[in-house]
Amino acid sequence: MSSDVAIKAQGLGKCYHIYDKPHDRLLQMLARGRRRYYREFWALRNVSFELKSGETVGIVGRNGSGKSTMLQLICGLLNPTEGTVDTRGRIAALLELGSGFNPEFTGRENVFLNATVLGLDRAEIEARFDRIAAFADIGGFLDQPVKSYSSGMAARLGFAVAINVDPDILVVDEALAVGDEAFQRKCYARIGAIRDAGGTILFVSHSGATVIELCDRAILIDRGECILTGDPKQVIAKYQRLAYAPPAQQEQVRLTILAMQKNGDSEIDALGADGDRQDAGERTTADAGRTVQAQDHGSGAYYDESLVPASTVNYMPHGAVIENIRILDAADATVNVITSGDLYRYCYDVRFTEGVTGVYFGMVLKTITGFEIGGMGSHEVAESEPYIAGGSRVRVTFWFRNLLRPGIYFANAGAYSATMENREVLHRIIDAHMFRVVAAPSMRWTLSGVVDVSVAPRCRIDMVPDDLPMGQVMTGFRAGRSRHE
Repeated sequence: MSSDVAIKAQGLGKCYHIYDKPHDRLLQMLARGRRRYYREFWALRNVSFELKSGETVGIVGRNGSGKSTMLQLICGLLNPTEGTVDTRGRIAALLELGSGFNPEFTGRENVFLNATVLGLDRAEIEARFDRIAAFADIGGFLDQPVKSYSSGMAARLGFAVAINVDPDILVVDEALAVGDEAFQRKCYARIGAIRDAGGTILFVSHSGATVIELCDRAILIDRGECILTGDPKQVIAKYQRLAYAPPAQQEQVRLTILAMQKNGDSEIDALGADGDRQDAGERTTADAGRTVQAQDHGSGAYYDESLVPASTVNYMPHGAVIENIRILDAADATVNVITSGDLYRYCYDVRFTEGVTGVYFGMVLKTITGFEIGGMGSHEVAESEPYIAGGSRVRVTFWFRNLLRPGIYFANAGAYSATMENREVLHRIIDAHMFRVVAAPSMRWTLSGVVDVSVAPRCRIDMVPDDLPMGQVMTGFRAGRSRHE
């Protein structure tokens, strides 16, 4: 294995034997291979990848897809049924709450036990003990049996040990989700420090924003297979499309993603995202001026034809279709280069192809790295539009005061149906709209951050009759009144 490769998996697979009846296990032992009394279940099969030293990689996938199994194989907790996995350097793993802890031992005793398993001698543990205790911050419970700990306390202590052994490879399996916000922030800051120091990080997370923000690369696992590897923003977009697809369409979405991986289209998507970054960093005002379609209406906003996202992911419509996505300025002109401090409207139309109950709409703004800045919903959590008939057309308008810092941003658009049991995606478009923010001369900026915290958005939804011109809107969505949120 090359010295710059921290983890290398080749044809990795893990098979379990599933017995329908308990006594089938005994029959299998007696048969000595002459007959099979079990069914094979491949939790992971034919997975191959390399992680370079210093790389941060996120693993995403639906529940039961094989993510945790893969981490356990990498850490040596399971033996592979087929294939090989090689690692270089000390591995520290936090795979589940209190993993490796003896519940009868105190927290202090478990620190020494776990750190010894991770390769430290007693002198090294004693030298780091105060640092571990301070990070865990569980006070007097450090000298109490672990069986008396809450799940959050066990996670604190386990993570404190794992990251303070100075690992070459840190493996984390969604174990931080139980911690409070302050502890999670401290953990992610420490993960960042390990990454900056050249450590290799591999972790499972269901938070797409976290993977996009922290990772150099992402791997999508589904049904035990690696179906996509590449730029985190692109992988998360495809993962979300797969996760939210209606059951009848999931296989089609999965096959589409597999075809992309086979044909190398994920690399094209990654280049497209890089191209967007180039737009943000290198396109000059003069370049933008050559593509102006709409006139400046005095606010400095205009339309740049070249601002077309290369990372759009269009979910398969299911009863509704989102169309005509745009940003409007105060003069009702369509713009995508907007100035700081002004009021704009993010709009899209929704055409309903069938009658739907419990309807609501939403949008999310993201940075060029895919970090979700925030979003708006058309309705309160406990409310939704009771019914929208097939053939109806709805115009959704979100007002927002643009207090974003200069740069390139993306907006999602979504239509949903909510019931007491679940939420169904009617149609969703990720990175549906791309726009640039330019600073107004009078705008004062903080030294860091993305957005001014004084944003106060609102939303309106209007029914649009088929015979009404697109330039006019019949105000009032329900009972002849407008809805503002």
